[in-house]
Amino acid sequence: MRAVIVDDEPNARAELRALLQATGEVEIAADCGNAVEALQAVRRERPDVLFLDVQMPVVDGFELLGMLDPDDLPAVVFVTAHDAFALRAFEESAADYLLKPVAPDRLRRSLERLRARAGVARAAPPLAPPLTRVPCLAGRAVKLVPLAEIELVRSGPAGVHVVTAQGELFTELTLKVLEERGGLLRCHKQHLVNADRVDEIRPGDASDPGAAVIRTRGGHDVPVSRRHLAQVRARLGI
Repeated sequence: MRAVIVDDEPNARAELRALLQATGEVEIAADCGNAVEALQAVRRERPDVLFLDVQMPVVDGFELLGMLDPDDLPAVVFVTAHDAFALRAFEESAADYLLKPVAPDRLRRSLERLRARAGVARAAPPLAPPLTRVPCLAGRAVKLVPLAEIELVRSGPAGVHVVTAQGELFTELTLKVLEERGGLLRCHKQHLVNADRVDEIRPGDASDPGAAVIRTRGGHDVPVSRRHLAQVRARLGI
């Protein structure tokens, strides 16, 4: 099986990698030190299993799950130094959890459990928490943008970009995740808008009488397609 390891501690990642490779049953597709790297790796590699550290600075393991598209989500094995997280791990529909330092025998049992699950219908996605922050790239740093500050989100050939009053930032999150878990309003196939940041809505181009344009409080114009106009009006109460 193919695996992605996520842990902010390089030594912990190296140790788990060595243990997994020693079993001869696991190919390490990637190991990641933060949420943004993990988001990229899961979408790129489509692993069978995610070995996910619970306690990480900035974005912890549970919050990271809420940032992953359910369609991309592999089986999840939480890795933690505290057994107090075990109950919540299973509440989140995890395949298993491992306590640090990981014992080889316990890891083998976890792999057996994963193999047993492989022939069974896919379990329901974890009940991930609602998004409150969106991880964005700001140079070499990761900036966590509060949802309340987002004016709009747009998708294009260069990826998904979050627009705030301070500027525009790239994010690895999909429009689907931002809509379903962040509560942003779908107004167009390639655009979401924060309903709380809408200043006005006006008719669009005369050639398309069913469309409209939203103006945000920050002065950004966002297209509204005919397909989404009714739900936009309903959400805005107009």
